[in-house]
Amino acid sequence: MDKLRDQILNSISEAVFTVDKNFRITYFNSAAEELTGYLKEEVINKVCKRVFKPSNCCSKCPMLMVLESKKKVTDYYSDICTSAGETRQVKMSATLLRTDEGEPNGGIISVTPISDIEKLRLELIEGTDFHGIVGRSQKMRDIFNVIRDVASSDSPVFIQGESGTGKEMVANAIQTLSGRRFQPFIKVSCSVFHDNLLASELFGHVKGAFTDAHRDRLMQIKLLRVLQEGTFERLGESVTRKVDVRIIAATNIDIKSALANGSLREDLYYRLNVVPITVPPLRERKEDIPLLVNHFMKKFTTVFKVQEKTIDDEALDILMTYSWPGNIRELENIMEYLFVRSQRETRITASKIPASINSAQPVAQPVHERYLSELLAGANTESDRILKVLQKHRWNRGKAADELGMGRTTLWRKMRLYNIDME
Repeated sequence: MDKLRDQILNSISEAVFTVDKNFRITYFNSAAEELTGYLKEEVINKVCKRVFKPSNCCSKCPMLMVLESKKKVTDYYSDICTSAGETRQVKMSATLLRTDEGEPNGGIISVTPISDIEKLRLELIEGTDFHGIVGRSQKMRDIFNVIRDVASSDSPVFIQGESGTGKEMVANAIQTLSGRRFQPFIKVSCSVFHDNLLASELFGHVKGAFTDAHRDRLMQIKLLRVLQEGTFERLGESVTRKVDVRIIAATNIDIKSALANGSLREDLYYRLNVVPITVPPLRERKEDIPLLVNHFMKKFTTVFKVQEKTIDDEALDILMTYSWPGNIRELENIMEYLFVRSQRETRITASKIPASINSAQPVAQPVHERYLSELLAGANTESDRILKVLQKHRWNRGKAADELGMGRTTLWRKMRLYNIDME
């Protein structure tokens, strides 16, 4: 029977492998060998994530999703690492394997490489998720490129941005793509601790160390020493210890002011700021709002276990013109509010949007005026026609797309192509 199974599975072109309930590989067909570069004998009895090092296994695992939902998972996108160390984008499907008594005892996973055409389709049509970060604006794509470039190094990263812009998501993406992805990722919110408690949180302490053990040593000096030398002492102890860590720091403070008033040491800042990343506020990447709205709609459909909803053009336009001082966190809260208000409906309408957002003055859009004065003087190129129709419908993307005879996503793609943004 096993020989027949092997003949059947080895005859298909799709990569297939099975795992037991401890996620150890129990079967590996010929197509899987060809796709990954691993021989069956090299991977049998090994934990699958240790072999393939998938980019999002730590946060989302197709087999865990199957175990939780008891349903088959299809078209799950991920990156895997081949035996040669190359990264390949793949699409996975997973389903449970059961004992004769019906108890789950493992799973079967099929893996298909993503074609270049499908990659383009995902980027242009779906294209929203970079290791948990939603966005396709140029500013975000620039950040994604930086993350890809620096993730494999151990250089310190300094992430700046307003509250709610997604700085922690950037840090998570760096960790996910790094060689330390399977090592502990310890997050400490420094602002909630007094110096002594923060020193204990970061470096540890000996018994009775919280009276005067910190003495005159400043926390920033201790951090600087870790960055420069990789050494530290526990609070209340003089024994020097070595440490092998990578530091990713994030802040929403005004760095120039902090340096000027002395609350941030210059030498520490320059050691932290080896790889600077500035996450833009949502008002500077408004072309990402429809993608974020779609992302949160999918999320809250799952959270509230309700039927999938749509959002009408007027409601989306209101969300597009609001300035979002609370950034993505505020948008997520508003989307949750809209779901709570629309639980018995399949469509989110403008009437459900809070007055504080609906009545807010839209952010000025001088780019519109610049484009209109420079480009709408009788030209008949596609970019000019799109601008004319957008002006006609007062920048209502839904109505403009209908008149232009294209989908909303296509219109957004062409607006990006012709550099027609919302700034």
